[in-house]
Amino acid sequence: MIAYVRGIGSGVVATTAAHGAPQAAYLDLTATDGGELVFNARSDSRKVANIVRDGRVAVVIGGADGTTLQCEGTAVIADGPQLERCATAYAAAFPHVEPVRPGVVLVVVTLSWARHRDYRGAPVSRDVDLAVG
Repeated sequence: MIAYVRGIGSGVVATTAAHGAPQAAYLDLTATDGGELVFNARSDSRKVANIVRDGRVAVVIGGADGTTLQCEGTAVIADGPQLERCATAYAAAFPHVEPVRPGVVLVVVTLSWARHRDYRGAPVSRDVDLAVG
C-alpha cells in the first residue's frame, strides 16, 4: 500500500461539512513508512475546518491505470514529533514544495480500513482488503 500511494502521489480526500454535506478535494498526497497518509492544506480551507471538527475522512487514490486504493480513517493536523515525521515524508515525495509554511498545515490520516481494487483483469475485478491499524 505504501508503494502504491507513493507511486500515484495524489488522490481525492472527502470530509463532512458541519451541515452534513460531503466535501471532496483532489490533492497531492503521500504515505509515511508506517502507512499513514499525508497531505498539506491551507489552514483556512474547508477541509481543515471539517477535519478539526470531525476527523473522519475517506480517500481514493488511483483510477487512471484501472486500479484504486479506497481508504477510510481519522485525520488530524500533524504536530510535535508527528509533524516532523510527516514533513520528512512529504518533502521526500514532493521536494519542490515546502511541506509546512505560513498558512499551510500538514494533515495525517491514520487508516482504519483500506481496499485495493484491480479492474484490469477479466472478467471479475480483484478486491483485496488490507489490514490496517
